[in-house]
Amino acid sequence: MDDLNRTLLISASGMRAQSVRMRVIAENLANADTVGLKPGDEPYRRKVVTFANELDRATGAETVDVKEIGKDPTAFGRRYDPGHPAADAGGYVQTPNVNMLVEVSDMRQAQRTYEANLNVIDSARTMLMRTIDLLRS
Repeated sequence: MDDLNRTLLISASGMRAQSVRMRVIAENLANADTVGLKPGDEPYRRKVVTFANELDRATGAETVDVKEIGKDPTAFGRRYDPGHPAADAGGYVQTPNVNMLVEVSDMRQAQRTYEANLNVIDSARTMLMRTIDLLRS
């Protein structure tokens, strides 16, 4: 029974971590076109999630947790738009460093990982129920 409880704990931590990752990806996608208001203002900077391995001392299980939600240091893009209020002297506006293809790819990976952890929980629950049924007989 302890192994099944640890399995549930580990998978639940994975689901929580991937939920945070999905929230950050959604924020990145929502702000993919957010630029500054005046020349020199920085546009939205993409956020990235870093995970860490954590030891649950009570159970001895190694779980995953969000270590940090940091900022992506890659360079901003530039778009020629001389009429924009945030355009510099050359007519260029800095654009966010959000790449839609990368975000969609990350979103699909987070979704698959979340679903895999959910499948583990379903399997562990089924095993637990079968064990209880065997003990009743």
